[in-house]
Amino acid sequence: MNFSDLEKSALQLNELYEQLEIKRHGRVWTIGELALGFVGDVGDLAKLIQANAGVRTIDDCKAKLGHELSDCLWSILVLANKCEIDLEAEFVRNTREIAAYVSSELDR
Repeated sequence: MNFSDLEKSALQLNELYEQLEIKRHGRVWTIGELALGFVGDVGDLAKLIQANAGVRTIDDCKAKLGHELSDCLWSILVLANKCEIDLEAEFVRNTREIAAYVSSELDR
């Protein structure tokens, strides 16, 4: 699966969630509410990272960690789309710039 496939899958799932939100609450989540949901997922992820490192006990940690990483990726893909950010292009640009910076620091 390539990046555009991941993005397409995330947006299809978001469309389903929006239908459910309308059914349950009469409206879809705002970008701010999506961001708050993401923050909650990041908190869950942090606890699972601790469990994976052995400083917290969570049953079936590895499977839950994979699930939570996937949730976070989904949120990032949806938030980027809602904010009209070409995440793939930004990722490529950003990692290139960081790699150039780190390389120059290593050459010092």
